[in-house]
Amino acid sequence: MEGIINTTPNHVHLETTAAAAKAGKHVFLDKPIANTIGEARAITAVCQNEGVTLSVGYQRRREAHFRWIRDKIAAADFGVVVNAEANISRDRAGKFEPGHWRYTAEGMPGGVMLQIGLHYVDVLMMLMGPIKSVSGMASQLVLPGDNPDVGSLLMTHENGAISTLNTCYASASEYYVMNIYGKKMSAYYNLFDGLRALNQGHNEQYQVSVDKVDTLAEQLIEWADAAEGGANPEVGGDSATESLAVIKAGIKSVAEGRHVEVADVLAGDD
Repeated sequence: MEGIINTTPNHVHLETTAAAAKAGKHVFLDKPIANTIGEARAITAVCQNEGVTLSVGYQRRREAHFRWIRDKIAAADFGVVVNAEANISRDRAGKFEPGHWRYTAEGMPGGVMLQIGLHYVDVLMMLMGPIKSVSGMASQLVLPGDNPDVGSLLMTHENGAISTLNTCYASASEYYVMNIYGKKMSAYYNLFDGLRALNQGHNEQYQVSVDKVDTLAEQLIEWADAAEGGANPEVGGDSATESLAVIKAGIKSVAEGRHVEVADVLAGDD
């Protein structure tokens, strides 16, 4: 056995990953990398020090519609990317037993924002660049426990673009939205209609066909190849720590009622 897939609860990610790394095993770690920045850094460090490959499970960035948008942005087809709006929602009523760690602030800080919002924070960072500051709002409306089941983040990227992310565990159904607005082109994705795009100067959007991808298998293959060949996975410890810091900034914003700089969160251990 050369590696492990670590799907333990968040609060034992450091303990379990460190044990595997010290035994010389490569680690594929379910997101989030940890519940705190300090533990995220420690996970990254122990894997580096022991010479094992760490990949963190952010498979949604590999969905073909997001790759199409990424490639078009890289080719300058979007022009200046100015704004994005995203939504990731699921119905989680009755999915976990009362007292489950995912329902607790200790086990899953920030609730829905950390549990599923993190995926779209990662996608937004891939498409629009690093996030500089965050303002957050959250409520607990339906699910038991002491965690938010509704949360929203307003984010300023380092390039000046602004994005919004709404997350929900209390909706009637599963739903995903990612709309990216550029000066020359915009793209619109949702779960039911797929991907559409609109070019500047045109009034009609057009459907974009992309191949369906097994994103988790693709990421696991990348991890295995990286472990064998020594390359860096697309999402390793540093990137996973940065996206965690965005969510932690949102949580801090909710608690303190102010805009929070991501750099300030990264400077601490919480």
